Amino acid sequence: MTAPIRRRSRAREIAMQVLFQFDVRGERYADEAGKTVAGLCENEAEGEGDVVEFAARLVEGTLQHRTAIDLRLQSVTRNWDLRRMATVDRNVLRMATYELMFCTDVPPKVAINEAIELGKKFSTANSGGFVNGILDRIRIDLEKERKTQPAPPAGGAEA
Repeated sequence: MTAPIRRRSRAREIAMQVLFQFDVRGERYADEAGKTVAGLCENEAEGEGDVVEFAARLVEGTLQHRTAIDLRLQSVTRNWDLRRMATVDRNVLRMATYELMFCTDVPPKVAINEAIELGKKFSTANSGGFVNGILDRIRIDLEKERKTQPAPPAGGAEA
């Protein structure tokens, strides 16, 4: 018997499958994406609403920020047109880039490691290294950018 898959890992698998479908089917599919997350999760055991919730968050966030995500990806894949990438790799990279850019509750190394595993599982043996290289460059760039940004003012009332 295999060990049960972790909840967020399962959510990422579901989200990647929905994003893959969106990418293949096109813009007209955007309105159906939320229904598809629910449909793919129908077979989940009761009480695992957090799987559906995290998967939906990943799908909605990735789609909402897709332009910014694609610009970020294009900035580190200078010699690769996103349209030429394998569809699985492209969507794994988009989802992980969304996590790196917008999900402060997900440690960057977790987002990257999960993306590597998704690439290996759903694409090719070479996808892991490809995904790792791109996402690590994005992580480094984001860390540099965050260090150069001024800290937000401290909250609370002044004395």
